[in-house]
Amino acid sequence: MKIKCIFWKNVTFALTILTPLPLLAEATSAPVAIDQGAEWTASAQKDFYSRDQGSRIMPLRWMAALKQPNGEPFMAASLSRYGYLPNEESNPPGLPVGFTVASGSDGQYIGMTCAACHTRQIEVAGTFYRIDGGPAIADFQSFLADLDTAVNTILTDQQAFKNFAHAVLGPSPTTSEENKLHEAVQTWYLPYHTLMEGALPPSPWGPARLDAVSMIFNRLTGLDIGPPPTYMIPENIKPATAPVRYPFLWNAAIQDKTQWPGFADNGNNILGLARNLGEVYGVFGVFHPKKDKWRLLGINYLANNSANFQGLNALENLVRKIGPPKWPWEVDQALASKGKEVFERKAEQGGCIGCHGIKPGETRFLNQKTWATPIQDVGTDSKEYEILGWTVKTGVLEGAKIPFLAEPLKPVDTAFNVLGTSVIGSILQHYVPVLMKSEEHAKTEGKRPLFTPETEDLKGAFRMPTLATATPTYAYESRVLQGIWAAAPYLHNGSVPTLAELLKPAAERVRSFKVGPAYDLVDIGLAVEQTQFDYTLETTDCSDRNSGNSRCGHEFGTQLSADEKKALLEYLKIL
Repeated sequence: MKIKCIFWKNVTFALTILTPLPLLAEATSAPVAIDQGAEWTASAQKDFYSRDQGSRIMPLRWMAALKQPNGEPFMAASLSRYGYLPNEESNPPGLPVGFTVASGSDGQYIGMTCAACHTRQIEVAGTFYRIDGGPAIADFQSFLADLDTAVNTILTDQQAFKNFAHAVLGPSPTTSEENKLHEAVQTWYLPYHTLMEGALPPSPWGPARLDAVSMIFNRLTGLDIGPPPTYMIPENIKPATAPVRYPFLWNAAIQDKTQWPGFADNGNNILGLARNLGEVYGVFGVFHPKKDKWRLLGINYLANNSANFQGLNALENLVRKIGPPKWPWEVDQALASKGKEVFERKAEQGGCIGCHGIKPGETRFLNQKTWATPIQDVGTDSKEYEILGWTVKTGVLEGAKIPFLAEPLKPVDTAFNVLGTSVIGSILQHYVPVLMKSEEHAKTEGKRPLFTPETEDLKGAFRMPTLATATPTYAYESRVLQGIWAAAPYLHNGSVPTLAELLKPAAERVRSFKVGPAYDLVDIGLAVEQTQFDYTLETTDCSDRNSGNSRCGHEFGTQLSADEKKALLEYLKIL
């Protein structure tokens, strides 16, 4: 009974610290909910905000006990200083939207789920509007860097650690308990700090953007596939210098291609699982594969793997319910009708429908219909293609392969191939949870146990774009534009603040702009003045297309008259 009482006493300390503090004055009133269709109900929203996907940042009690440099709890105001949004129904109280709690080997862990990066809140004339599935206006890099600082403080400041230990262990911990806790925090901090030190770029991504591909590559190849006990290969970690805008989630499940460069087939649940599992491995998922000759594929991908496959499938089903947000303000219907005519013109006449209209795409298993998603080079920033070409040491995965799909991983291979092998191998073992002597034995028996009709589509989950050619192209996906009014800033790298700016030639677009939730209903996008963040994005022109911040490209509609542009913008409000 004494042990049980101590446990609940410690949990009480943790939950007390997580009790939400007053939010910033500007966000004290509940946001206005945007209409996103009949399927997007309050219960679906609640589930989306807190559904576990397998992310494990750190023990909940640790996070609850961490402090900011000013002495306030690290979790104060539901992390609103980074742009994260309060979740009034979180359990325990005080967690932001998209932050989760799940049980682990050492108790409860805090993690993140889709909603942290894909829930948007904008502000118009002092009123806040909530857009589920919208690109978050959150500063993930600052969150990561400040978490690194907070943990380093308790490891280097004796009094800070003493306070931390009392919050985690109770008011009277023994010296042995304190030493054990200190060692555990050091063990957690070594890989985390190694990743932050090597990956976070000196020029920050800023709010509303992150370099997701680089961070996934870095996390997987730098922290997960090296030798135990640390599992690290630090030399695989590179600066994450190709930030992109968080994509919007409505209609995402129905595209036949996905990821900004369009390298992934999409359109059914198994492909959705592949897309989302890679994200989990990059966002605090625990994943340490090991060689096992008796295991299907010769690697055990699931022995030390925190991915919540049931949760990921549930999240994909929730994403399918998120409808495009309906413009909640007045619309000039006559003007919008004129804009519809402009939208439906051919591209050379300033129209949009050729690339952004709804057309049938590839059919996926089981007879799942999709929308075509053109993948085209329209002259935009090329930096992400540089990241896709990264090579890394493959560690424990050297020689790993997916039969009938790819060659074995070489000692040094692309990070892209390591990710594809890890994701597909994990899913196949999850769906085919059997032991077998070897794939050769399976062949001699005339069996093909890997790809069932349900998993056959995984062969297209990671299609490496062609990189090394005499005339390289840098193609990105062209999505259906329903709800595009709510997705600023624009282009894949978020380098254009409004739709009105996007209709200008690249040379005439603004070079820099502030980023934040204040919205412009005329130009449709980020307002000129922002107060939540002290951040200005500096972009480059077409002479530096590979900067990661180039505003170059997509010069469609630039020759339209002022009246035609105004009409088109009005139509895009209601599309």
